[in-house]
Amino acid sequence: MPIKKIVALSTAAALSTALVACSSDSSDSASGTSDSKGGTNYVLTNGSEPQNPLVPANTNETGGGRIVDSLFAGLVRYDADGKAHNEVAESIESNADSTEFTVKLKDTKFSDGTPVTAHSFVDAWNYAVANDLLGAYFFEPIKGYEEGAQSLEGLKVVDDKTFTITLTAPEADFPQRLGYSAYFPLPESAFEDMDGFGENPVGNGPYKLAEWNHNQDAILVPNEEYTGETPAKNDGVKFIFYPSQDSAYADLLAGNLDVLDAIPDSAFSVYENDLGDRAVNQPAAVFQSFSLPKNLKHFEGEEGKLRRQALSLAIDRDAVTETIFQGTRTPAKDFSSPVLPGYSESIKGNDVLEFNPTKAKELWAKADEIDKFSGSFQIAYNSDGGHQSWVDAVTNQIKNNLGIEANGAPYPDFKSLRDEVTNRTITTAFRTGWQADYPSIGNFLSAVYGTGAGSNDSDYSNKAFDAKLKEAGTAKSPEDAAKIYNEAQEFLFADLPAIPLWYSNVTGGYSEAVDNVVFNWKSVPEYTDITKK
Repeated sequence: MPIKKIVALSTAAALSTALVACSSDSSDSASGTSDSKGGTNYVLTNGSEPQNPLVPANTNETGGGRIVDSLFAGLVRYDADGKAHNEVAESIESNADSTEFTVKLKDTKFSDGTPVTAHSFVDAWNYAVANDLLGAYFFEPIKGYEEGAQSLEGLKVVDDKTFTITLTAPEADFPQRLGYSAYFPLPESAFEDMDGFGENPVGNGPYKLAEWNHNQDAILVPNEEYTGETPAKNDGVKFIFYPSQDSAYADLLAGNLDVLDAIPDSAFSVYENDLGDRAVNQPAAVFQSFSLPKNLKHFEGEEGKLRRQALSLAIDRDAVTETIFQGTRTPAKDFSSPVLPGYSESIKGNDVLEFNPTKAKELWAKADEIDKFSGSFQIAYNSDGGHQSWVDAVTNQIKNNLGIEANGAPYPDFKSLRDEVTNRTITTAFRTGWQADYPSIGNFLSAVYGTGAGSNDSDYSNKAFDAKLKEAGTAKSPEDAAKIYNEAQEFLFADLPAIPLWYSNVTGGYSEAVDNVVFNWKSVPEYTDITKK
């Protein structure tokens, strides 16, 4: 989404689902740019209420993720094109077979003035595993990893500015992953009360949290202790949580919102004319799907495999992306994204993504011979995310092409939906997606479909698939790894733990009140670069 991201939704998977706005004038009104103390001219942008307290390794959805990514800095950072650069790390040196990495740190501080040390990373990583946080899966390659392990054998503090990471197998691309939020450091104060810390986190990134008014907004202001390469060029960023994308878009047009990264489907045909050269429509590392709970009745075993294939074949993705999304989505050919290195649209088994209503009906009938389906097939979605149109279109296609009842199951907001998915209390199919954490096909596969992964919302488990993931992890080059990851996708096409739908472009825009608006490789604005006029 889960780029957690949620999981997906992610990030993973999980995706941005609620939007924000407020007035761009300088008044202290409820929708103004000034905070309660007056005078501050924030960049106004969209966001959504975080699902959990803002603990980096326990954040796997984009509402919390975009805030966490602004409050913290990792060993490496990703630029707008997805290229990794050292951030807090002075150097990350590998041994000959890429099983051990020595990390040396720069002199940096948290926003409370305390130093970022080797313990800041090692203790945070151990805590994530010991407490089974949502991002714990990302530490699986480190020696000594097992669920609930109190400390990882492969993490050793050498001195305040040096620590080593020992892996169980060679992974040449491991340093590339270290810009993801699960690997962010924590100050000593966090471990005294982690839940309390998550409500008012102390980070080491370009911003610090000034206010978090739940279900309303969050305000970030520049962190004066930050000495990295991406300092804030504005007075701060204000995320305000809208009930609908349409109201956020209306405020953008009215000049009451500065940056919007999700155009509502109702405006797809007009937003480029409305905004002119301030309209954005560019590819991004975002994948959309819907998933089915592991034990959902009629979708287990051989019966379930037939029904999953039938559902996929019953969907006309070209019609939905052209009619509903006006060319701002591209029908999926795999489980990743076409902007990633090594992407292929010719993976064995992906013909199940082709529209074939005749075959779909035949497969559904075969499944009915095993156990007759009754009731209605439903896809759950959050009403605040602009998903009703495509869910209605897809369920209508399923209804018409399979001859069954099908409809959407709306939840009032993203958090309500994610809570049921996370707690495994959801009893229908549900919308999912993944927004990349780092630029690799493996990120779309391991975090979302690996056995026990934090963003594995469908609880999918396939030993052969997991073995392919490990094989890719030991590849000699990223290019070799990508080929193996694509081989792993063959198992996903056979089992269909999720039904791939389409890849998302980032469709957004910005007001005349701001300059230097750049949307990065995973569709998120580079907040630190935005300037107010």
